[in-house]
Amino acid sequence: MKTKSIVALLIIIAFTVGATGLAFATKNVAGKETADIRGTVTKIEDNKITVKVADKKETTVEVKKLPEGLKIGDRVVVKDGEVTRERPRRVIEGC
Repeated sequence: MKTKSIVALLIIIAFTVGATGLAFATKNVAGKETADIRGTVTKIEDNKITVKVADKKETTVEVKKLPEGLKIGDRVVVKDGEVTRERPRRVIEGC
């Protein structure tokens, strides 16, 4: 009886974790599920942008609308097909 309860609990936990992961995912051009993308723009074509992420890999993402004035080298965040520029971090000298 105890074993059935533990197995049922593990199945519920696995399902919950999997469903939560899918809820926060977006699709890139290749149709792969990916998390929100944060990085530097390396290429812009129509409604697709290529972003170099922290691990030096490039990901091409189809977006709904490009922000006005977006250019190569801009730091962006892509979430649910929406592109937003990352604000430059302020550096306080002398700290």
